[in-house]
Amino acid sequence: MSTRISIIGCGIIGATIAYELSRSTNECQINVYDSQPPAQAATGAALGVMMGIISQKIKGRAWNFRRDSICRYQTLLSELEQATGSKIPVNSQGIVKLLPPEEDLSKWTQLAAIRHEQEWKLELWNTRQTLANLPQLDRQFRGTAVYSPQDLQVDPVALTTALVAAAQLNGVNFHFDRSIESIEAENPDCCELLSANLPNITCDRVIVTAGLGSTTLLAPHAPIEIQPVLGQAVQIRLAQPLGNPAFQPVIVSEDVNIVPCGGNDYWVGATVEFPVEGVMVADPVCLELLDKIAISTCPDLAKGEIVRTWQGLRPRPNHRPAPVIDRVGKNQRILVATGHYRNGILLAPATARIIGDMLLV
Repeated sequence: MSTRISIIGCGIIGATIAYELSRSTNECQINVYDSQPPAQAATGAALGVMMGIISQKIKGRAWNFRRDSICRYQTLLSELEQATGSKIPVNSQGIVKLLPPEEDLSKWTQLAAIRHEQEWKLELWNTRQTLANLPQLDRQFRGTAVYSPQDLQVDPVALTTALVAAAQLNGVNFHFDRSIESIEAENPDCCELLSANLPNITCDRVIVTAGLGSTTLLAPHAPIEIQPVLGQAVQIRLAQPLGNPAFQPVIVSEDVNIVPCGGNDYWVGATVEFPVEGVMVADPVCLELLDKIAISTCPDLAKGEIVRTWQGLRPRPNHRPAPVIDRVGKNQRILVATGHYRNGILLAPATARIIGDMLLV
């Protein structure tokens, strides 16, 4: 009899796990449950910037996650496009992180050397090189930059949609009108998913990837507290591309991302804000600061038209490192993969691999 696996949540994490499991085994019946269409919560508000090689992480779990995911993305994107016939917008021209004049460059020089030993690329640009490579920058810029040509940016909604479509081709069933309210795991042989006014769902394994909803679902089984962190972004449309049309990397300045997203459009985000008195709301002041930083970095952004603004809540674990990937419950039949904070897109493939390994034990 095949193993019945239920995945709760269909953001980038749930969709990637479903797809990777559907590739690796024919002995599982996989069902994915969500109360809304895929990529509607944190994934839908993400910018898809994958800061892997440019990260200061150099060893241990945090670096291994990034390395493994970047390696998998080198084959995953084309694999999905071939399977589904859909195009996934990807910026493969890398990430440039701008550094202020007072920045201590020794840590970046050391990181570049380490990345070279690890067979990855990382370049340090002086002020002249930075302005030459990025003519869209304010000409008063006097800092330096780090360029990571192997880091990526991908449209998170298109990627998640492709993962769902490819997983469906492999036999995964998706249920986008099914809200799971609780998990019963007292039976040592199975789990029950409870949903209002609908029959219970019996399965052998449950994988919770519900982001902020994970805390409530897991409360009877494990005290995993996930805190919402607000991100805000705008989409700006220009009459022509910034700088050199042939070189359009993601630019990161003061924790603000300027992301080319096709044509003459750019996404600008994302601020990081914590709730005030337990309430999480969009903050116009922070949105104005976002615009101010972006325009001071690339003045021509001021000539553009804001065609969209959006906000999203990122799931950040309290009192433990992100992400949370673990077994919970008395019979260990519940697995959790949540709380990826700002790195859900980046870490999705590595998360799926770890969950797959855990299911084998």
